[in-house]
Amino acid sequence: MNTDYQIQKGYLKVSEIHEIYYEVCGADDGETYLFVHGGPGAGFSEQDKRFFDFKKHRVVFFDQRGASKSKPFGVIKENTTQDLIDDINKLLSYLKIEKINIFGGSWGTTLSLVFAIQNPEKVKSLLLRGIFLGDKRSIDYYVNGGVENEFPKEWNRFKSNVPSGLNLSISAYYLDQMLNGSPENKKFFCYEWVFYEISIFKKGITENEIDAFINEFPFESLAIMESHYLNNNCFIEDNYILDNVKKIDNIPTIIVHGKYDAICPVQYAEALHFKLKRSTLYIENCGHSDSEPGIEQTIMKILNQ
Repeated sequence: MNTDYQIQKGYLKVSEIHEIYYEVCGADDGETYLFVHGGPGAGFSEQDKRFFDFKKHRVVFFDQRGASKSKPFGVIKENTTQDLIDDINKLLSYLKIEKINIFGGSWGTTLSLVFAIQNPEKVKSLLLRGIFLGDKRSIDYYVNGGVENEFPKEWNRFKSNVPSGLNLSISAYYLDQMLNGSPENKKFFCYEWVFYEISIFKKGITENEIDAFINEFPFESLAIMESHYLNNNCFIEDNYILDNVKKIDNIPTIIVHGKYDAICPVQYAEALHFKLKRSTLYIENCGHSDSEPGIEQTIMKILNQ
């Protein structure tokens, strides 16, 4: 990672309410990539820059609406998948980029795939880590108990914060508390939402490691945006991605996925790979995190070939 190659950074006004933060790093004449962060709401970090060689890559990083440095922070108004797709188009147009390689992870794979389906002429290639299809099955698995057999303690901690007998789903209750609860409740439910996610990132992670990781980034925007999007079926029709993959058949696609991914089960990566004509699938002995050596090294190898 070398931050000496930063070209520009700033804010782009994308609606009456929202401004998205972006950075462009790397060589002017480098192979151009768009980095699409996960969450929704996680934002990009300095750590994400480690994947690239800025002597030969030119990389556009941006925080999606409401996430991290984008303004206003944690706001769900005018914040849907289509809004984020439109923002990518505005950002590429502003930067005068007609065609780009896209690297997305987790929720970033959902957004990258929807963008590519709607704008195939603008995408040179896709590199996707930890496939999340944004469909009802994937959402239910994550927030409605799919992980319980493998992570019973973690699942019980997550669901035990919700009173029994409510008409609200677990994710809807969390979101209501994050948006409308007391300041203490808002912080508590944001923290617990993200704690749940990080606790099933990979097996064997300790509570101290989880806490340290959470406090490295603005976890409130991750919690609010993620619950907002999952409560609304990611603002896309069910099975939208798999039903429309023919539109991206000609885009070379590389998929990197953890065999033991508890957040995004590997069968969804296999289903996408099966439907795409020009895809390559790497399944590593890892969980969901891009910091696990198998996933990290494979991505770096692909990007630096």
